[in-house]
Amino acid sequence: MNMYGPVKISRSERLLTCHEIANRLHEVYGDKVKAIGVYGSVSRGTDGPFSDIEMFCVRGDESSEPIEFRYEWSSGPWKAEVNVCSADVLLNKASIVEGDWPLTHGPYFFQQSLYDPEGFFASLRKAAQSPTEEAFRHAINEVLVGEMYEFIGKLRNVNLQGPYTYLPYLAMEFAQYGAMLVGLHNRKLFSTGAMVLPEAVDLPDRPKGFDLVANLVMSGQLAEPSKIVSACESFWSGLIAWAAEHGYEINSKRIPF
Repeated sequence: MNMYGPVKISRSERLLTCHEIANRLHEVYGDKVKAIGVYGSVSRGTDGPFSDIEMFCVRGDESSEPIEFRYEWSSGPWKAEVNVCSADVLLNKASIVEGDWPLTHGPYFFQQSLYDPEGFFASLRKAAQSPTEEAFRHAINEVLVGEMYEFIGKLRNVNLQGPYTYLPYLAMEFAQYGAMLVGLHNRKLFSTGAMVLPEAVDLPDRPKGFDLVANLVMSGQLAEPSKIVSACESFWSGLIAWAAEHGYEINSKRIPF
């Protein structure tokens, strides 16, 4: 039966497509190709019947201009994304810690190599392991102020002025970024976007109140405004205590510059 959008494809078929794409990359870029690898669910062996394909094509050009672009397309029954980067660009990206590190940095640690004659992916994993304690602390501080502080302000505005229809979205944001904080604090990568909350509630040293918000979101119990407000406020109080306990910064002097 013809379907619009992805159709069921076996893992063996998906891997054959990966090799077909790799062969095409060699045809297009020739000896400029330094490495080709698959990342995401395919590399972990957890891809499902409708999973897409995600790949790196590492360019080893000697040009001083950095290379970073991607091909992203749907063939009809499947979708693929190929990130084409110069080696230095990819190594630098792997070494940076940002607020979504627990979700976005898996590709730098886990790849299935299709072509890697010089062992580039080992160097990529080493770069991904290089961030310092201070880099993680800085990312945590940024999430606390840049996201969580902003969310609690929005929550309080909505609680006073409405619209309550915004509260379920805010609860999901509290849960998602709370999970990022827990992952950063524990230096833990989440296996996939679908598992962020279930894996986060199993990690140690979580802020008090996080589990309540995460479970509200996972259960879909987001119809009662008072329950959402109470859960998010409780989590915010837990975050303040958790930040103080670990020396993370939410507040600074009045104007820090």
